[in-house]
Amino acid sequence: MSALLSALIRYRGFVVGSVKREFQSRYRTSMLGALWLVLQPLAMILVYTVIFSEVMRSRMPGVPSKFGYSVYLCAGAITWGLFAEIITRSQGVFVDNANLIKKLSFPRIALPMIVTISSLINFAIIFSLFTIFLLVTGNFPGIPFLALIPLLIVQIVFSIGLGITLGVLNVFFRDVGQFMGIFVQFWFWFTPIVYPRHVLPDSLKPWIALNPMADLILGYQTILVDRAWPNWNLVWPVLILGLLLCMLALHLFRHHAAEMVDEL
Repeated sequence: MSALLSALIRYRGFVVGSVKREFQSRYRTSMLGALWLVLQPLAMILVYTVIFSEVMRSRMPGVPSKFGYSVYLCAGAITWGLFAEIITRSQGVFVDNANLIKKLSFPRIALPMIVTISSLINFAIIFSLFTIFLLVTGNFPGIPFLALIPLLIVQIVFSIGLGITLGVLNVFFRDVGQFMGIFVQFWFWFTPIVYPRHVLPDSLKPWIALNPMADLILGYQTILVDRAWPNWNLVWPVLILGLLLCMLALHLFRHHAAEMVDEL
């Protein structure tokens, strides 16, 4: 573990440079360039607000604000987007960078870190716009907003552990990537993001309780919609699961790093 961390520190220039090149290549041929980083999430927030708050007149039970459902939807969709981006890109990061792995000498574990940092930058931009929306509409949760930091850390740990594990397995079993592409779509709808948890039949609620992302998303929604502190008893099991996944991911990576090069 310490050897991997020290390797990442030594190659921090490579990591930072790779993240920078990724953003440059993504918007290099676009007329508006990096402005799309702002326009796309802004459009999403506006659509959710106009459609659900004004057109459909959707309301959250017990939430007086007319933007309650829009905030609820954005709280889940934006944070889920970060999770989905990390695991979706991490599961193919070694396969997609096969030529780079074969030609250059660098710590391969840096590749998932590049994906994570890039995803976090995207998330930071989107969530900053969402925070401005909360302030402008009078829906800012106040002090409980600080609880987003530990929640986000838990989500990142869980996402990295799962993402690297899938990335290593995908090198040897390419069906993993195909399967997860479908599974993530089902996982989204199995997580109370579009619908409130209380509308589910009692027979499904025990199954939802097995979904670690459901508890994290509930934490975000509690903070941003109810303006209250999340139930930490639901969060710490996800942290333990994330740490176990990270240990599994590093174990798989260390023991199969050399074989991965031959398989790519």
